[in-house]
Amino acid sequence: MITRDDILAWLKCYRQALGENKDYLTRLDSAIGDADHGANMDRGFAAVLEKLPSVAEKDVGTILKTTGMTLVSTVGGAGGPLYGTFFMRAGMALDGKTEFTPQEFLAALEAGLAGVQQRGKATTGEKTMVDALTPGCKAMREALERGKSLAEALDAAAAAAEQGMRDTIPMLATKGRASYLGERSIGHQDPGATSSALMLRCAANTLGRVQDPA
Repeated sequence: MITRDDILAWLKCYRQALGENKDYLTRLDSAIGDADHGANMDRGFAAVLEKLPSVAEKDVGTILKTTGMTLVSTVGGAGGPLYGTFFMRAGMALDGKTEFTPQEFLAALEAGLAGVQQRGKATTGEKTMVDALTPGCKAMREALERGKSLAEALDAAAAAAEQGMRDTIPMLATKGRASYLGERSIGHQDPGATSSALMLRCAANTLGRVQDPA
């Protein structure tokens, strides 16, 4: 079972990863966006970490919804509403739970992805975070359905998201600020897909340590 403490470790890992990759994400965003994705996400998750102690004893749904609401209020650009929606929808899927199964965690990720697609009116192939999250969720579902362990399923999800991230390089952006560039957006890796891949890699690095039930 995945516990509340595992989710807190995931969020802390992601905050650290964003701090370490802030400049990299900003460089990616400077090519096709407003050059602020790294700084915005770093600031937003710094605020999340400040909020976590006040909800650390609550259920996972409350923790994730608080994360989402904090991101909406502190992250500028498209990242705030999109990541905020992702975590709020994921939190709704885990409302009232302090521990849950790998399948329930996958359902929460899929609910978050559905929220992002609805909010951003985006689908795969448009050079957005959806291009990392969609293959990530698909790979995790396929791994779990084949009877793979949580660690194996999360690693498959992270690897698929990272491939999806790289696959945005030749894409033409049709959503968000990058779409204004038209064909000049081709040849650049999407920063939102990159931060999403980092998020799933952090899940693999933290939740992947959870022992499957015997």
